[in-house]
Amino acid sequence: MSNQAIQDYYPDQLSYCYGCGRLNEHGLQIKSYWQGDEVVCHFTPKPYHTAIPGYVYGGLIASLIDCHSTGSAAAALARAKNINLEVEAAPRFVTASLKVDYLRPTPLGPPLELRAHIVEIKERKVVVQTTLSANGEICAKGEVVAVLMPENLVKDP
Repeated sequence: MSNQAIQDYYPDQLSYCYGCGRLNEHGLQIKSYWQGDEVVCHFTPKPYHTAIPGYVYGGLIASLIDCHSTGSAAAALARAKNINLEVEAAPRFVTASLKVDYLRPTPLGPPLELRAHIVEIKERKVVVQTTLSANGEICAKGEVVAVLMPENLVKDP
């Protein structure tokens, strides 16, 4: 895989997700990259991503963990199956299960770092554990069970 984000390898018709879709001009457009055996994403919340003054809205945290984890699942399956993403589109996953634990309030202002670890890879399912940190402190952690997107969900935008 090149230095491109895994989300850059999604086919156009599957690139409109609010969290990770590069073609959603109103979305978060997160980018996830391999770093050793982890998949890493950096995201800086905007002032309107607030819960109470000074802190990030929990729904944004869940969205970041969700989309980063499904992107990590795509990266992991592509790596496990030796898929050349320069030639073939990245596999696309949807969320079967999302569990988020909020460990401490997440400050609004500093960049957030998400680090995903692949726990299990099966033929159609990948389990991913992700931490979300601010200023070097883990503020939330999550686990996502991601499953390959059924072909009948693919529609033209």
